[in-house]
This record gives sequence, structure tokens and C-alpha cells, in this order.
Amino acid sequence: MGAWRRLWASVGFRLAFQYAVLVTITMMAALAIVYLQTVGVLHQRIARQVGTTTTQMQARAEQEGLNAVVAAIGRALADGRQSDTELYGLWQPDGTRLAGNLDAPPADAASNRDGQQRALRGGSAITGYLAVRRLPGDALLVVGHDLGDQEALESLVVSASAAAGLIALLLLVGGVFVFRQELEQAVGRVRRTAGRIAEEGRLAERVDLASGDDEFAHLGQDINAMLDRIESLMEGVRHVSNTIAHELRTPLTRALLGLQAAQAPGTGDAARRDAIDRAVHELQELGTVFQKLLQIAEAEAGARRRAFAPVALHTIADDVAELYEAVADNQGAQLLREPAEEAWVDGDRDLLAGAIVNLVDNALKYGGPGCTVRLGTSMAACQAAVEVQDDGPGVPEADLARIGERFTRLQPELPGHGLGLANVRAVAALHGGSLQAEDAAPGLRMRLVLPLPPT
Repeated sequence: MGAWRRLWASVGFRLAFQYAVLVTITMMAALAIVYLQTVGVLHQRIARQVGTTTTQMQARAEQEGLNAVVAAIGRALADGRQSDTELYGLWQPDGTRLAGNLDAPPADAASNRDGQQRALRGGSAITGYLAVRRLPGDALLVVGHDLGDQEALESLVVSASAAAGLIALLLLVGGVFVFRQELEQAVGRVRRTAGRIAEEGRLAERVDLASGDDEFAHLGQDINAMLDRIESLMEGVRHVSNTIAHELRTPLTRALLGLQAAQAPGTGDAARRDAIDRAVHELQELGTVFQKLLQIAEAEAGARRRAFAPVALHTIADDVAELYEAVADNQGAQLLREPAEEAWVDGDRDLLAGAIVNLVDNALKYGGPGCTVRLGTSMAACQAAVEVQDDGPGVPEADLARIGERFTRLQPELPGHGLGLANVRAVAALHGGSLQAEDAAPGLRMRLVLPLPPT
């Protein structure tokens, strides 16, 4: 029993077994159809023929007497048509045979019935379809047909069924070997890669992709894509950990030194309040950093996806443009709402609004005084887009790929934590979209691209 369980645990064996069962069922169904269309039809034809002949003999006996039946049997056996398969017998009540080629009445001759029975013909036992009737004067009439051809056909069907079973067994044995080899070759690459990653922790390992376009090739591609994503996330975690340690050490140190200065003996009230205010400000800034990190983590985890609903991006862009119009005027910049096409997506309105705010705020900050910022919405055949473009100094080509990384600040002299565009990128990924940075020559163009809702 244990060996059978181990054998059944093999996917190759199960596939081969199921394939063999399927082939066996198919063959048996085909043989059953052949049997019904040959043996069954032949049996029905024999039954009709025997029944018709029996009725005719009975009518002849009633109208013309037994001598007419004897003559009819003689003509039937002498006409050369099916003489080797036709069975006839006519006996008087005392058992004397009057006509026919049967040596003796069948064993079950006491009742009038039609069916398959054993009989003697020429000293040999045969199987035939026999109709037994009592004629006037209590004579016994037997009319039948030799079933030797039908038995040969049935034997052929049995032999074919046995051959089908043998083929199924061979398919099972051969299929186990072939399927296991094929599965081991395909799955082995995945198992070996997973084993190296588990034992050595090398996330750079990838599944060797086989040639072809089958399911296992697609599985390998999906696993490699998953490993790319995991490696990217782990690299992001390491980067974030290092950056947090670096970014937080300085403000924490300043807050600690300020509080220690406030505790020092002889510190005046004004100096103490000033030191405490600076420490509070530093801690508030740290709280802001952690809040933004939590927002990014929440977006990446997909926790807000359950609240998705139809969202009008153009309406959000209108509200953001109205909100930041005064900010732009204050720094001598110009905020234009163009193009203002309708754009609908399925998503979280608050997250998308925050993402557009970050894009506009980033453009005004890095575009500089006097810049022109354009906030546009559009909808193409398969995607909606929010585009924010400034005509400021722009970003060097080499740094475009770094935009959106956590704590990336291309101009450290400007205020901020380098988390705004990272938040936008996380929101885009949550909605199945992307954040694209392009050189606007002059300035920078940021595009938040999102998929359209399903129709």
C-alpha cells in the first residue's frame, strides 16, 4: 500500500495513468459501437428472418399439412442459399424426424420460445438462434440460424478489447517513463533554481528558460519575473534601511543635542525654549518622513485596492490646479491646466489626488521662480494619463532613471525628503500603471499612466 501511495504521488504516473484510462475508455467505446453496429444488427436480422420463416411454416402446416412443411424444408436446404447456416427440424410426437438438418430437438423443446440454444447438427454440437413451435397434430417444428459467424465476431471483439487493455498497460508503463522525464526536465530547472536560492540566498539566480512556448516556458518566465520583483524589493529595502539610518541620524542628533543643551545648568528660559522648539521641529520632520514611508508601504502592499471605484482624473486635476494657483502666483510661476480632456479610471480617489498634488508640488519646487507648469489629463485607447510638465532646468539624462527612488534628492539644497515621487510611483503600481520621467527640453515631463477601467 505504501509503494502504491509513493507511485501515485508522482505527477508523471498520474498523468500516464489518466492517459491510459482515457485511451482504454475510447477504445472500449469504439468497440462497443462496432459491436452494436455489427453483432447487434446481425442478431436482429437473424431474429427477424427466423421469425418470418417460422410463421410461414406454421401457416403452411395449418393450410396444407405436414407434408407441405416437409417439402418446404427440403427446398430451403437444397436451394444453396445459406444452406450452411440455416437450421431446420420437424419431428413427429413420437420423436421420428420427418425433415431438416438437426439431429435431435433442442434440450428446451417443451415450450414455444425463441432464443439462443445448443443443438446437434451432423453429429456436432452448435449454437444457434432457434424458434421452437408445436404444429397441428403435436408435431415439433424447429427453425433456426447457426450463430458460428456471430460467435467469431464476438471473439474478435473480445480479442480487440484484450489488445486495447494491453495497449493501455503499455501506455501506462511507457507514459510513466516519458512523462516523468519530461516533467523532471521542465520542473527540475525550477527546483534547482529554488534550491540554490534557498540554500545560498542568491536572489540573482534565474530559471534557465527552455526553448519553445509551452506552459513550462511561461512558468519559468513568470518565476523569473517574480524573482526580479523580489530582488528589486529587497534592494529597495536595503537602500531604504541605509538611507533611513543616514537621514535620521542627523536630525536625531540635533534634537538630542538641543534637548541636552536645554537641560544644562544655567541655561536661560529663552534659550531653553528655543532649544526645545528646534528639537520639536526636528521630531515633527521625522514624523513626516515616517508617515510618508508608511503611505508608500501601504500603497505597495495593495491594502487600499478594495476601495477602488470609478474616479474622474480630470476633476481631481481641476481641484489641484485651483488649489495650487495661489502657490504658483506666490513664487511668480504660472500654472496652466492643459490639456483638460476627460479621463476615467478605477482607483482610490484620495491616493490619486495625493499623487497629482505631489507631481504639481515637485514641478513648482524644481521648476523654480518664474517657471510655467502645465497640468494635463488625457485618455487614449487603452490608458489614461496625468501629465505635469515644467520649463525649468530639467534633469540630466543619467538621473532620469533615479526619479521616484526613496530619498532621492537631485537638488539637496531644496527642502524635502525625497519621498514625494516615490509615493507617486507606489500609487501608480497599486493601480496597475507607471510613472514616467521624460526630458521636456527645457524642463521635465512627468506622466502618471493608468489603465482604463474594464468595459
